[in-house]
Amino acid sequence: MEKYKKVTEDILINIYQKLYSSIGPRGWWPAESAFEIVIGAILTQNTSWKNVKKALSNLKRENLLSPQVLFNTDTKVIAEIIKSSGYYNQKAEKIKNFLEYFKLFDFSFGRMSEKDLEELREQLIKINGIGEETADSILLYALDKPVFVIDAYTKRVFSRLGFINEKIRYSDLQRLFTEHLKKDAPLFNEYHALIDYLAHFICRKKPECQRCVLNDECCYYNDGKND
Repeated sequence: MEKYKKVTEDILINIYQKLYSSIGPRGWWPAESAFEIVIGAILTQNTSWKNVKKALSNLKRENLLSPQVLFNTDTKVIAEIIKSSGYYNQKAEKIKNFLEYFKLFDFSFGRMSEKDLEELREQLIKINGIGEETADSILLYALDKPVFVIDAYTKRVFSRLGFINEKIRYSDLQRLFTEHLKKDAPLFNEYHALIDYLAHFICRKKPECQRCVLNDECCYYNDGKND
């Protein structure tokens, strides 16, 4: 049976502080509006941010980055405009599905934000095409709710550090953060962004461990698996 390192608030904060001191504030999510964040969260599924940026730019060029306008735009038209993001037909449908839900709040994030967090999260996840990660990204980055976003990068980094198995369920890893950190949206925002930066540029599939600020406490590095 595999043994994993114990998690405490001090350990998680120490990791955060090391990342923050080394990388600096990420200013994530890069967007001009909450609605742009939502569309970006849907478009970024299974593609790179470079492709998402192009799709968002195309939507802006066509003056479609408005919930009311996009709601009244044909799905096929949306699909063509967001083609660079990949799986564009499915993503156009997902956008439409979210907009059907958003219409219940008169396309107001203020009204949407008034809803109970757990109930809101459950409803978002029930929207066809909006999984846990996308729902949590919307809650954290568009609505400023204290929800910790989990992704493949989070699993990679924390499994290499020795806290989890990389095949851990989303909800179980999310609890690792939410049960040991105070519920603070700015902290969760920055922490997630720092983890993603680390995994994208340093803790890659083939990691550059010598450059990592966390290598002193990393099981992967200290077990010599990076040789």
